[in-house]
Formats: sequence, C-alpha cells, structure tokens
Amino acid sequence: MLSRVLDSRRRAVLVEFFRRLTSPEQPIIWLLALLVGILSGYAALAFYSLVSLIQQLIYGATEAGIESGVARLEWYVVLIVPTIGGLIVGLILAVFSQSGRAASISEVIESSRIRNSELSLRSGIVSFFVSVVSLGFGASTGREGPVVHIGATIASQISHWLSCSPVRARTLLGCAAAAAVSSSFNAPIAGALFAMEVVLGYYAVKAFAPVVIASVAGAMISREHIGDFPAFSIPVHTLETFWELPAFALLGVVCAVTATLLMSCIIVADTLTDNLKDRWKYPLWMEPVVGGFLLGIIAIGIPQIIGVGYETTTRVLNEQYGFWFILIVIAAKLAAVAITLATRFGGGVFSPSLMLGALTGAAFGVVATAMVPDLSISYGLYALAGMGAVAAAVLGAPISTSLIVFELTGDYQSAVAVMVTVSVASVMTQQVIERSYFHWRLGRRGLHLGDGPQRYLLDTMQVGNHMLPRGSEGSISEMQSWDLIEQGVLLLEDDTLAKALPMFVESKGLDAIPVVKQTEGGGNTLVGSLFHIDALRAFNRALVEAHEEEHG
Repeated sequence: MLSRVLDSRRRAVLVEFFRRLTSPEQPIIWLLALLVGILSGYAALAFYSLVSLIQQLIYGATEAGIESGVARLEWYVVLIVPTIGGLIVGLILAVFSQSGRAASISEVIESSRIRNSELSLRSGIVSFFVSVVSLGFGASTGREGPVVHIGATIASQISHWLSCSPVRARTLLGCAAAAAVSSSFNAPIAGALFAMEVVLGYYAVKAFAPVVIASVAGAMISREHIGDFPAFSIPVHTLETFWELPAFALLGVVCAVTATLLMSCIIVADTLTDNLKDRWKYPLWMEPVVGGFLLGIIAIGIPQIIGVGYETTTRVLNEQYGFWFILIVIAAKLAAVAITLATRFGGGVFSPSLMLGALTGAAFGVVATAMVPDLSISYGLYALAGMGAVAAAVLGAPISTSLIVFELTGDYQSAVAVMVTVSVASVMTQQVIERSYFHWRLGRRGLHLGDGPQRYLLDTMQVGNHMLPRGSEGSISEMQSWDLIEQGVLLLEDDTLAKALPMFVESKGLDAIPVVKQTEGGGNTLVGSLFHIDALRAFNRALVEAHEEEHG
C-alpha cells in the first residue's frame, strides 16, 4: 500500500516537472527580454549618437574630450551655449511636458513597484529629447538616467500592447534598465544586478534569467557599434598590501561626506527653486535658462563641470591633477550638479557621482600616500575606490556599483579595496540621509518605496478600490455616515490606506469610515464606506502577492 502511494506521488512530481519544463511561459518571457534588451540598446545608441553630434557641432569634441573642447572656446561662447540649451529645454518642457520635468530612473522605480502603473510614451519621448539637448549643450548630469527611462518606456509599451501581467511587466522594466546600464558602461554583469538591486528591488529567480538576457543584449549592441572597451581608460592599480585596507575604510567615511553633500546640495537647490517659483510666479521656461547661465559662469573658470565628466574622471584615474585643483573641481561640480537638476535639465546622477567619487578618492589618496609612502606609491587606486563608493552611496546600489568597478579593472585585489570603501560609505550615508537619491525624489511625491512593501503598498492602495459603494448590502447607513462626516471622520476616494488604517486605530472601535468625493463647490458627495476588515484583508493580500513575487 505504501509503495503504491509513493509511486503515485513520484508520478505526480514527474508530471508537474514536465509540465513546467514544457510550459511556454519562460521561453516567451526570455524572447520578450531579448527584444526589450535589443530595443533598449539601440535607443541608448541613438541617444549617445545625438548627444555626440550636438557636442561635436558646438564644442568640437564628444564626451571623451569635452573638457579640452570647452577650454579652447572663448569665454562668451562657454557662457552662451548652456544658456541657449536651457532655453530650448524650457520651451520643450513648457509646450510638451505634463509634469514640467524630464523623467528619469525614479519614475522607472515607481512604475516597477506599483501595480498597473505604466510609463507614458509621451513622457518618455519628451524626456529623451530634453536630455539629449541638456547633455548636448553641456548640462552637468549623467546619461544613464535618460537611457534607462527611454528603455523602460519601450518595455512598458510592449507590456501594454501584449496585455502582460503586472509581474511580467515589472520584469520587462528590469530588463530595460539592465540593458541601458550595460550598454552605458560595457558592464553586463553590473547592469543585470543594478536592475535587480535598484529598479526591481529584489533578486527573484524567475526575473534573473530575463534580466541577464537583456543585459547581455545591451552590451553586445554597444560593443558591436561603439567598440569593446570600458567607459573609462583606467591604468592598472594594484593593492600593494592588505595593511592598506584600513586606509580604504577611512576613505569610505570621506566618500560618505561627499555623497551626503551631493544629495544635500540637490535637495536644497530643488527646494529653493520650488519656493522661488511659488513666490515670484515666473514662467516655467525661465528656470533652465537661469540654470544654464549659472552653469556657463562656473564653466568659464572650471570647464571640467561641463557634461558627463568622463574625460575628467579618466584624467583623475590617471593621476593628472594636483590636490588643490581637485578640491576646487569637487566644489564646482557639486554646485553644477545641484543647479542642473534643480533647474529642470534632463539627466541622471550616476556619472556625476562617479566623477565626484574619483575626485574625492584622489584627494584622499594624495594625502594618504604623502603621510605613509611605504603603503602606496600612487593615488590612482584611491580614486578608483572613491568612484565606486560615492556612486554606491548616492544610488543605494553597493553591489552593482562594486561590480561595475570590478568589470572596469578585472583586478581582484583592487575589487577588495573598492568593496571595503563602498561598504563603509553606503552605511555611513544611510545613517545621515536615510535613503538613496532616487528614493528621496519618490518620497517627495509621498511614495516611500525604500521602506519595504509593508510601507509602500499602503502608499499606493487607494481607498476607492477597496470600499463598499454607497447603498450596497452591508454598508453603513447614510445617517451614520453623515454623522461621522460632520465630525470630520471621512476619507476621499483618492486617499490611500496609509491614511485610512491609522484612522481606525485612533477611533478605537470604529468599524467603517464614510468615503466622499469632493464637488466643484467644495462640498462632499457620499460615495461609499471603507470597513476596517476590508482594508486589512486587501493589505494582507497585497503583502502575500509581493512576497510571492520577490521570492518566486
């Protein structure tokens, strides 16, 4: 009898194994991942080509030599070019943008975490061209943010056309992000992990294969059309002795200060521009014009702040700058990035973080090698470690950022030094800022995605989707509803469970809260009632679904 039961169980296991093995679900998602990776790779290629074309026409050099190109121009040209770029950006945003800003990685993260949230094709196109103009005319931002967003927009449209499930749609967003980062740095491993670490926020086994496929596709397109070489020209830097590791831990603390300064400068500048706009009511297009003018003023004396900063970063890694000049460039770059992002130029923070990290590491290395010359003979490795540490702390991506640096060098001992610096910088920055740059931007919109599903799910679940409609069986009476409304106990349809659940706790025994819709005259129309038990059930279901997706 026991043997028959065991045989039936074995047969059931084998049947289930072959059913899953022959299921078309995984091959389909792999093919879609390949398609998204190819399209994202070519979108990134188109972005780089347009930016390079504009830079070549204006500065006589592409990103790899833009610092030298700017230095050759007359001062008034350096001043006028980013101002004109700001005017073009402002006009595009004023005419075509609904949000008034170019979208970037933050919006991709939001779409990947919120169910049924799609990226607008119009927003993607506007952000693409705003960022092309911004970087082409010398904005002090990075190119990874725009290419991740345009790739994710393509993935979102494919998901919409094919009516993909929310889980599959989010996986394709991760695929787009992986392909974009991979093509930007020629780093397919780091691209895949960046997508899972930052965009998706989890390492689900089902998502891993599609994301890797897309990341490899993005890297292959970049290598085919641009060449098989890393984003930065880096000499060989080797850790002289493991006794040098405490110095890299101390560098992590210094890099945390730089990362904190960068995010603080952006936050202050962003808040200041918002307050000025509310007070003076100036038109939208003026903001990037003023920002471009200020960038031009800084660039007259410090041309290193123009553009992504690849030439400057490469020079730092090759130890071509002195200590005091490095400090000046750090201060100028911090101001330039804050001005650029606060005045609505398009772009990201990845490349500026790499440049500031390299500068910080170099400045620290000059001091360290001068104080203890027996431990190290150059500051190049410190610049390399700083590059990864500041970027990791700002982006909240210590794993993928460490791997980017490792893929750029291929040296294990250097990678150990980088990991030590990255770890310390990430922890220290989190203690001060408490969230990454992306999650700070999302937090300004009331989305606390960095706090885990138990927090951000409440922020995204609207009361109107979980209430009992007015007059339905089981809902509270209208008399009781209006009594509560007159006492100020009410919810709007667009309110979230993050607001509703604490109200039940504060009421100490209230089972349901009336839900209203505000009329144009400022009055309230009763539309339903939200029961405490229904809200808890909905939240529990959402948590279970999130857990299954993240660990499936």
